[in-house]
Amino acid sequence: MTVPFGARLAAAMDASGPLCVGIDPHPALLAGWGLADDVRGLRTFALTVLEAVSGAVAAVKPQSAFFERHGSAGIAVLEEVIATARAAGTLVILDAKRGDIGSTMVGYADAYLRDGAPLAVDALTVSPFLGFGSLQPLLDAALDSGRGLFVLALTSNPEGAEVQHARGSDGRAVAARIAAAAAALNQGKEPFGSIGLVVGATTGSAARELGIDLAAVNGPLLAPGVGAQGAGAAELADVFGPARRQVLASTSRAVLAAGPEVAALRAAAHLSARLASTALRG
Repeated sequence: MTVPFGARLAAAMDASGPLCVGIDPHPALLAGWGLADDVRGLRTFALTVLEAVSGAVAAVKPQSAFFERHGSAGIAVLEEVIATARAAGTLVILDAKRGDIGSTMVGYADAYLRDGAPLAVDALTVSPFLGFGSLQPLLDAALDSGRGLFVLALTSNPEGAEVQHARGSDGRAVAARIAAAAAALNQGKEPFGSIGLVVGATTGSAARELGIDLAAVNGPLLAPGVGAQGAGAAELADVFGPARRQVLASTSRAVLAAGPEVAALRAAAHLSARLASTALRG
């Protein structure tokens, strides 16, 4: 990929709006669509969502766990989803939150960020909580291949604060260290870099309270929690402030609940993309 992920994502956000739709085939949604909780239902669900939203949103975000739970056949469906999205020109962010050390991280890099790998995606969510330095094999692979990472920084789950808000001996919060490390990698990149952060859209003033300048990260900010989880225009403005143009809002239920008809899903995706554009770009 000759164009870096950050530039490709920025172009997709400008063209289709700053929205990412999750492909989250959990059992309740399969049942709601009248599908069996098996590989056939999984495949129908995932490919229907992809057909509906391709070209209507900036990116899709399959949740790896909901494919993994079906074993090797589920992983084969994930491979098909990734290949189909690539053929349609739709960016794929795989939500896998990988995090480990050493040779294991090299293995993850080979699986998700190597040209020609069956599971190669445009960007991968990763966990830095074994130390930001543990991400180095993934950082190297992503930047060398024109791909990206979204590093967990400020998540909206209640348990996250005990780690992310914790302060070291110098008084800096863990989340602030993560943001600074990403900013260093993105310095000077236009329109922004390829190492993004995951920042929950319902985290309120946490970034400001922890001394984090999200605009200075100069990378994309993946914002789960938009729509059904409670974040609207006011919440996005509160959390992201002047960094709003870097935000890729992520939604799942607000779109997926409109299924199983392709036309209804596409209409829901267009509406969510318009609302995200209004909230984030005015």
